[in-house]
Amino acid sequence: MNITLSLAPLVSLIAGILILVKPRLLNYIVAGYLILLGIIGLLGTGA
Repeated sequence: MNITLSLAPLVSLIAGILILVKPRLLNYIVAGYLILLGIIGLLGTGA
């Protein structure tokens, strides 16, 4: 049985948990998430 994890859903899950715990981090988390998705989109996921 092979389990593959994609990076974007994992990052969004972690970001969601951090926003629930510390709502003041929302701006930084959203900015970091968008930057990370942009880098992943430009470089490709290798799949």
